[in-house]
Amino acid sequence: MWLFVRDPVRDFPFELIPEPAEGSPPGLWTLHRGRKKATGSLVSIFVYDVKPGAEEQTQVAKAAFKRLKTLRHPNILAYIDGLETDKCLHVVTEAVTPLGVYLKARAEAGGPKELELSWGLHQIVKALSFLVNDCNLIHNNVCMAAVFVDRAGEWKLGGLDYMYSAQGNGGAAPRKGVPELEQYDPPELADSSGRSIKEKWSADMWRLGCLIWEVFNGPLPRAAALRNPGKIPKSLVPHYCELVGANPKVRPNPARFLQNCRAPGGFMNNRFVETNLFLEEIQIKEPAEKQKFFQELSKSLDSFPEDFCRHKVLPQLLTAFEFGSAGAVVLTPLFKVGKLLSAEEYQQKIIPVVVKMFSSTDRAMRIRLLQQMEQFIQYLDEPTVNTQIFPHVVHGFLDTNPAIREQTVKSMLLLAPKLNEANLNVELMKHFARLQAKDEQGPIRCNTTVCLGKIGSYLSASTRHRVLTSAFSRATKDPFAPSRVAGVLGFAATHNLYSMNDCAHKILPVLCGLTVDPEKSVRDQAFKAIRSFLSKLESVSEDPTQLAEVEKDVHAASSPGVGGAAASWAGWAVTGVSSLTSKLIRAHPTAAPGEPNAPPRPTPEGLPAPAPTPVPHTPMASGHWEAHEEDKDSAKDSSAADRWDDEDWGSLEQEAESVLAQQDNWSTGGQAPHAGQTSNPEHKSPESDWSSWEAESSWEQGWQEPGPQDPPPEGTRLASEYNWGGPEPSDKGDPFADLSARREPRPDSWGDDNWEGLETESRQVKAELARKKREERRREMEAKRAEKKAAKGPMKLGTRKLD
Repeated sequence: MWLFVRDPVRDFPFELIPEPAEGSPPGLWTLHRGRKKATGSLVSIFVYDVKPGAEEQTQVAKAAFKRLKTLRHPNILAYIDGLETDKCLHVVTEAVTPLGVYLKARAEAGGPKELELSWGLHQIVKALSFLVNDCNLIHNNVCMAAVFVDRAGEWKLGGLDYMYSAQGNGGAAPRKGVPELEQYDPPELADSSGRSIKEKWSADMWRLGCLIWEVFNGPLPRAAALRNPGKIPKSLVPHYCELVGANPKVRPNPARFLQNCRAPGGFMNNRFVETNLFLEEIQIKEPAEKQKFFQELSKSLDSFPEDFCRHKVLPQLLTAFEFGSAGAVVLTPLFKVGKLLSAEEYQQKIIPVVVKMFSSTDRAMRIRLLQQMEQFIQYLDEPTVNTQIFPHVVHGFLDTNPAIREQTVKSMLLLAPKLNEANLNVELMKHFARLQAKDEQGPIRCNTTVCLGKIGSYLSASTRHRVLTSAFSRATKDPFAPSRVAGVLGFAATHNLYSMNDCAHKILPVLCGLTVDPEKSVRDQAFKAIRSFLSKLESVSEDPTQLAEVEKDVHAASSPGVGGAAASWAGWAVTGVSSLTSKLIRAHPTAAPGEPNAPPRPTPEGLPAPAPTPVPHTPMASGHWEAHEEDKDSAKDSSAADRWDDEDWGSLEQEAESVLAQQDNWSTGGQAPHAGQTSNPEHKSPESDWSSWEAESSWEQGWQEPGPQDPPPEGTRLASEYNWGGPEPSDKGDPFADLSARREPRPDSWGDDNWEGLETESRQVKAELARKKREERRREMEAKRAEKKAAKGPMKLGTRKLD
């Protein structure tokens, strides 16, 4: 029969990393780096090898094993697991580094900051206070070798080998037998008479003084060196002198030492210590206290050690969001700490929380996320953006808070390169069309145009052809002057995405209309853009072989490189107008389109505008500023204004063509077309929206001499009646006879007929039609009344007849 003996070391869930850890402290134990077999997480393993003839040291090691296993305190080395065999003792703790090694590494990196030293000493003194005051234990081994530092920079007290009870029932203090450790013993231990009066903490407080001296000055050569404070900070020197005083009776209790150092102006009275103390008690703090703490935390993070921010502050921030009610205030410090993480750590710790935050209904949370998006957008992959973030972000376009709408528009600059075809070319364009057409805040409409110009290179070729020209043309009719400038700059920034025909037939007519804009800034940008497009057209005209090169990007699938070139064309609209927006929102929360900070204040539709006041455009009462007054179907107008993809943009341009054809006679001074006129089907103007300048509000009003603009009196000759330098009128047939509303064309001459007669005839026809409609309506009403009377039947007996 075979007997299998299990090896406890092999079954131990932790394994040693072969080489010993650097700076293994003097004493019984050897420090090794280790890892957990199941997860690979790093730990520290203290190993004691049992040697024959060293029973006393073995008993000390076993006592230390027991003490560390039973003592639990945040400032004492944390016990994880242990193994005791006949040959060795293994004690597994959290991953730590000896304090001497840590200070040496920090000195090579520029030296530790006084803030982290103050907090480290605070932790050691607090651990001593716990042992002496709460557990009645004397540590008996406080020195550099007994202090360890974890990955967050937290100091932990270890070295419990020689600990004994302060009540005297645990026997005398164990003998160390290690010269390196005995040099920290206080002088009263050398007095064998025992006449010196001391407190139970006196010896440990002396050793604490030795530790403070070594932290600031290096290894202690001899006890006499304690008389010279050296590099110890001045604010700490008085309290240090109390620790190393010859009289053990005057050495302070650890709790009182902390109190003295935390007094105003004390060594431990600083923002770093206060932050750590708050984090230790954050679970019992009131929500208002947490809010205030996180709001002020971001200002202090720059002065805190990086390891502390990554391994202590970050977990608390994540916990506060997951399980607390901290809300949006954690975002600013969270992203600030996130800059210290590697890409892999950011993906593991920050991104899952960010994705969850986007689904929050808290407005403060949403706007903070949008404002801070630049800091984490690089870590988001495209599937995450399209499926988990964009569906929540688009709700901001419909938010009633203007600040959220504005930040949502700006965030598209960062999200657009990661959006798929449907989200970018369909969903986003719908929201942009609605914002540009109907948003009541002028700066938001302006920034929508700016954003569209910057992401234009990411759109598909068909979407660019359908959207860009019409959208920028619409922007040039905005009553808010910066929006008109943004429309001009949008054309200039995306100039390589238009064919030569579009430049000549669609864009230049729009830009030429802006050369008489009431705002000089708009006119200046229009002239610059016109010169640019004309130069482009002229170069192709001189050398037609350049056409293919010039139009190479027109039908390209996407041109991401253009986004970088266009990144600065309207930066003022995102920065300057952004600050302007917040001010306008606070001052005019319900301002109508074009009202905020717009010098030409538009007059509502239906009210006469004063003649001296320049009126660039008159907004419609519905709230959006694009208007096709000639279109009698208001539902069609609303649909065309609200959608870019559901409603073909070309329909808007066709409507503009009909308006242009009806207003082709420039000599009428921008008057509305007559009802009886029809456009010539053989003559088609270029597809553009620029004709609505004449349809909505004539630009001549902004340039005429001050004075009332009344209709001409009866009999006044119109511009068409004058001879403008040509031959005298003859009896030739009227070439515009087919424009009249008369059924049978009759030959006429320019001298025998005038436009006033056409107006009179048109008004008569309209009046006749209106009279016929009223007559038909009256007959229908009479017929309905007769049907109701017939349906009632004979009157019932006892009822009263009412005439």
